[in-house]
Amino acid sequence: MDFYKYQALGNDYIIIDPKRIKLNPARIRLICHRNFGIGSDGILYGPIIQKNKIKLRIFNPDASEAEKSGNGIRIFAKYLYDSKIVCQKRFSIHTKGGEVLVEILNDAASLIKVDMGIATYQSDKIPVADNPPQAAREVINESLKINDQEYKITCLSLGNPHCVIPLKEISKELVKKIGPKIENHPLFPNRINVSLMKVIDSKNIKIEIWERGVGYTSASGSSSCAAASAAYKLGLVGRKVYVHMPGGKLEVFISQNGHIFLTGPVKKVCEGNFAKEFFNYKIELGGKKTNAFK
Repeated sequence: MDFYKYQALGNDYIIIDPKRIKLNPARIRLICHRNFGIGSDGILYGPIIQKNKIKLRIFNPDASEAEKSGNGIRIFAKYLYDSKIVCQKRFSIHTKGGEVLVEILNDAASLIKVDMGIATYQSDKIPVADNPPQAAREVINESLKINDQEYKITCLSLGNPHCVIPLKEISKELVKKIGPKIENHPLFPNRINVSLMKVIDSKNIKIEIWERGVGYTSASGSSSCAAASAAYKLGLVGRKVYVHMPGGKLEVFISQNGHIFLTGPVKKVCEGNFAKEFFNYKIELGGKKTNAFK
């Protein structure tokens, strides 16, 4: 098969083996397009086996490369187990954002737990730029003005950058309005993922997500971890948090040593082959010409 498609709470990814299909930016944009291609929130490009390590590259629909994805890693773990590329239920996947330990919790590999690592709030690690420059600091509860409205932001990195904004009320409309402006704000030289967060109680939060390089999305594993971590850092929740999103619910647990564990469901959607003429498309996507056959 040329590709496999899986989803986690509606956050869908296409898995492509580098040995079968070579990717370039035009092909990535075309494959992910929901009208001209298969349609997805990104491509999981792997496995890349190097020195007995399983490596994974993650591409966004705009062809930019993501460092890490909580849902993407769980999806890729199920694919590896389904395909019998790995047979054990505990193994590691190496991403651009670091090594991730995976644990498959049932025989169907439909429930998967991942160790997303330790969050850092240090401005130079996220990164957050300063004008004028200042010493590295934790970016907690700082002010950011967007559309003449001031928001309190907490920023962190889990291997990929996140901006979390606690609010009394959140909505899809609001995150679609301010998300792109925050993602591309000069404060964030590598762009940033944006989560609007509403605290329900000490064990539950709700988020709306604008994902870097993707746009509005119904669910995100790394954004869930970032929002739960920020809420815990701000003293709003305990160590175990259920994160509610339009696509469903994920469990996040923050251990005493700071490691953040993400648990949630994964489902396979389909598998298939690309038509011979598919990569011959010459169209313009996102203002960029697509010569996908090259």
